[in-house]
Amino acid sequence: MLTQYVLLAVFGIAMAHFEGVVVVYLRKAIGLLDADSEAGNKELLEKIPKRTIKIEMTREAATIIMLVTLALLVGNSWLDRVMVFLWTFAFWDLFYYVSLYVVIKWPTRLTTIDVLFLIPRPWIAPVWFPVGISTLTIICIAVFYLLPGM
Repeated sequence: MLTQYVLLAVFGIAMAHFEGVVVVYLRKAIGLLDADSEAGNKELLEKIPKRTIKIEMTREAATIIMLVTLALLVGNSWLDRVMVFLWTFAFWDLFYYVSLYVVIKWPTRLTTIDVLFLIPRPWIAPVWFPVGISTLTIICIAVFYLLPGM
C-alpha cells in the first residue's frame, strides 16, 4: 500500500505543477501575470472577464472529477477511496503553491490572500490555510492510515 500512496503523491505533485503552469498561462493571457505580486488573487478576480471565470470553474470541476475518478479506480473500499482522494488532493493542493512559487515567485508570503476555489462561489483565504490543511491531511493519513498497515 505504501508504494501505491507514494505513486499517488507523485501523481498529485505532477498534477499540481500542470495546473500551476495553466494558471501562469491564464494570467499571462489576460494580462495579469505582471500584476502586483503583493496583491492577492482576490483583487485580480475582479479584473477577470466573467466568461473566463466560468471557464475556470469548469477546469476546477474537471480537477475534482479527475481526483474522484482516480480514487474510485484505485481504492478497494469506501474508506480507502476517501483516503486516496484526500491524499492525492492534499499533495495536489500543497504542491500547486510550491509550483507557482518556483515558476513566478508567487505567493510572496503565506499570508497572501488567494481565491482557493470558485465553485460554488469564490472561497477566499490566506495561502497558509490550504497549505496547512493539506500538510495536516498528509500527516494524518500517513500516521493513522498508512503506518499502522506497515
